[in-house]
Amino acid sequence: MKSVSLIIDNKEIMAEEGANLLWTALDNGIYIPNLCAIGEKEEPSASCRLCFVEIEGYQKPVTACTEKVREGMVVNTRGGESLRLASTGFELLMASHPVDCAHCLANGSCELQKIAAHLKIRITTKRFPKILHDFPIDESHPKYIHDPNKCVLCGRCIWMCRKNGSGAFGFAHRGFDRVIEPFRNMPLGEIDCTLCDECVNACPTAALALKNTDKG
Repeated sequence: MKSVSLIIDNKEIMAEEGANLLWTALDNGIYIPNLCAIGEKEEPSASCRLCFVEIEGYQKPVTACTEKVREGMVVNTRGGESLRLASTGFELLMASHPVDCAHCLANGSCELQKIAAHLKIRITTKRFPKILHDFPIDESHPKYIHDPNKCVLCGRCIWMCRKNGSGAFGFAHRGFDRVIEPFRNMPLGEIDCTLCDECVNACPTAALALKNTDKG
């Protein structure tokens, strides 16, 4: 593959032409907020709408996960408009997310905490009305807890589960009721699971977590 030179946040970077811009930045120590990005996935989901960047020559910010690296590209991940879009998207997400970090299994390793710190906004936003789900928490599995109320619908667990040949999880329903649940909405303790922990490791929150221990 041909190598190209580009600038991200005033830092010159060499990368393969056509490489994914988001992962090029992340691999070079430049953090861009993201939840649904999966490095191995050929086509990005582009569903979380958090990885906005500004590119020289573009009229408006774009999502980094849908952009390909090219020679001479100049990228600004800290532009005012891109940060405004990412902040709004994050606050909308948090309007339907329960916040109880002190008692959460993902506290300290939660991607939402990292994003809030990066964007310099409070994780307990009051900008939008709080509308929470009331899904039942599934503790039927001897090893895992599934709390769909904390799910951000990134799809990472689905991807990892299918990659490992299980396919135990999938999306169900639409709109505000959309949820990731075990196959045929079975209790988590009854699904065919290899106990690889990959779904837990992939989860950016504590929607899927190990019992009685910190995730990770």
